[in-house]
Amino acid sequence: MDSTFTVTPRFAVKMLEKVLRLYTPSLSEKPVAEFLADKCDDLGFEDIHIDEVGNIIAKKGSGSPRILLCGHMDTVPGKIKVRKEGDNLFGRGASDAKAPLMAMLFAAASVQNNNGTVIFCGAVDEEGNATGIKNLVQQELDLDYAVFGEPSGIRQVTIAYKGRLAINLKINVGDSAHASAPWLAKNAIEESAVFTQEVKRALEAGQDGKKKSMMLTATITEIKGGTSHNVTPKECETILDIRIPVDMNCKMVEEKIAKSVQEVSRKREVEAFYSILDETEPFEAPHNSPLVRAFTLGVMEVEHARPTLIRKTGTGDMNVIGNRLKIPVVTYGPGDPHQAHTIDEKVSIDEYLRGIEVLKKTLHHLKRLHDRKNQ
Repeated sequence: MDSTFTVTPRFAVKMLEKVLRLYTPSLSEKPVAEFLADKCDDLGFEDIHIDEVGNIIAKKGSGSPRILLCGHMDTVPGKIKVRKEGDNLFGRGASDAKAPLMAMLFAAASVQNNNGTVIFCGAVDEEGNATGIKNLVQQELDLDYAVFGEPSGIRQVTIAYKGRLAINLKINVGDSAHASAPWLAKNAIEESAVFTQEVKRALEAGQDGKKKSMMLTATITEIKGGTSHNVTPKECETILDIRIPVDMNCKMVEEKIAKSVQEVSRKREVEAFYSILDETEPFEAPHNSPLVRAFTLGVMEVEHARPTLIRKTGTGDMNVIGNRLKIPVVTYGPGDPHQAHTIDEKVSIDEYLRGIEVLKKTLHHLKRLHDRKNQ
């Protein structure tokens, strides 16, 4: 087929159904990558290739701006029978995130030469260790904007994600004792509880009245300590997952942690060390950027309503690309985020089709707004 091939709603739904029938938990995405490579060829894309980690990458259009449309091909494990019921299409990945991925593919297919260049990417391992996006970032893509495909609902555009710090706090009390004589040694698990509560309190203080999306949170997610049921523990390790709002950064939070650990250590006369396991800076796209404005116009044209710009409390791929390339990035896609990972995941067919239209219109507006900004 040549690039004048028109994507009918029926064809768009049929292709989404086909992709849902391919079961692709993280790191088993090859069937979808090959299917998409084939479709990109039919739809007139160029430079179609599957990179060394398994991402499918293809280019459509030419000229500026250069926009990355990136969705992920993997799903969480668990099979769901693919079926249509009324307006709903069921299947693993229907919402998270094969409907956003396919909506991006068909929107990208509509781009003509000299109307901007779209780099379409189906990434691997988003639900796992983000192998796909980490590899993509290394490829020195020359981009003006990026959009990540996740279910947001088509009247919501995610413009911000929190950052993340994960720390491993290690407590060593120097000695252990028999549980029948606990006064002979300090208890590393009990000390750990004191430390984590103090660190949490220091980080979360003074946030009354703040929205959840603007709050710094610290959550204990793992704890390991003790060697036997009748011996007091000498060592304990606790993992804290800390989410950082867009008006703070990792360095500020690290300083608070260091100060707090030091103070408690001195007060309790207990040795404590912490190491950083993950460090991802928060990210927010400028509200007045051509990208956010193009989405606002795209949604208004299709939905006759202004989209809600939302800040999410999670951390995502857009943090990595946005902070590394210093470009506006948003996350968007048809589908209900609450359907993600559920046992009977589904997407509204009507919303999926309207999502394609919103993305098409957005690309059209983005070209105009980008050119105007750069005149």
